[in-house]
Order: sequence, then C-alpha cells, then structure tokens
Amino acid sequence: MPKVDTVDKLFMNELKDLYSAEKQITRALPKMAKAATTEELRQAFETHLEETRGHIERLDRVFEILGAKASAKTCQGMKGLIEEGAEMIEEAEEGEVRDAGLISAAQRVEHYEMAAYGTVRTIAQQMGQQEVADLLQQTLDEEGKTDKLLTKIAMRVNKEAQRKAA
Repeated sequence: MPKVDTVDKLFMNELKDLYSAEKQITRALPKMAKAATTEELRQAFETHLEETRGHIERLDRVFEILGAKASAKTCQGMKGLIEEGAEMIEEAEEGEVRDAGLISAAQRVEHYEMAAYGTVRTIAQQMGQQEVADLLQQTLDEEGKTDKLLTKIAMRVNKEAQRKAA
C-alpha cells in the first residue's frame, strides 16, 4: 500500500474510509431496527438507514467531482463500533434496557461519523473544493440531527428502563 504522504492522499484515504463506514452502517441498521423494542427507536433506525443510503450517494458524487473511482478502504473503527452494537443485541435483555444500549451504540457511531465528516469537510474547504465541502457538510448536518434525535429518544427510554427496574 502506498504511503499517505500528501494532504490529497490523506483526503482520498479518509473518503474511502468513510465510504466503507457508510456501507457497514447500511448492513447494521436493519439489525438494530429489528432488535429495537420501542417503535420510536425502530423508526429512527429505519429513517437513518434511508439517510445513510443518501450519504453513500453523496460520497459517490464527491468521488465523481474529484475524478476518482468510488471505492472503500475497510474502516476498522466502524467495524469495531458495529461489533459492539451487535454484542449489545446479544447481551441485553429485550426491552427498554436493550433499547438504551442500542441508542448508546448508535450514538457512538454518529459521533465517529461526525468527527470524520468534519475532518474531510475542512480538508475539502482548504483544498478549494467548495462543492465537495458543501456535500460533506450536508451529511454532517444529518448526522448531527440523528444524534440529537437519539438523545431525545434516550431521555424517554432510559427513564422507562429505570422505572421498570425499580
């Protein structure tokens, strides 16, 4: 594998990592939706799945603008986060406690994505790639909205989980 010795190469490397992350998420979200007990959480995962497909389409467009083939480099960070989410499904008892765990896992994914998209957006801006930066910002904004929605759902789910445990 060639060395990442320029910002351009770093940028492409990060985009390929994000492409892999988004593809992994599209495989994980249906499992999370199926494991969710509360309808509101299930719906949030299903909605985010559709948004994630849009994120992939935006990344396809980014690669196209840059004159590069859309390709993925396995995102090990996302792979680990998704494995933790899968463990949560296996380990937690069905109900609000599992939902709270799923929200926790999903928010870790969102925060990872927000960090990655923020980084590549900034690099794109610094490279003078404003159209690319705008596309990446759109995805960053959606990830932030999803994170806020998950927090809102968690406030109810966590309270209900605690009430049932008492």
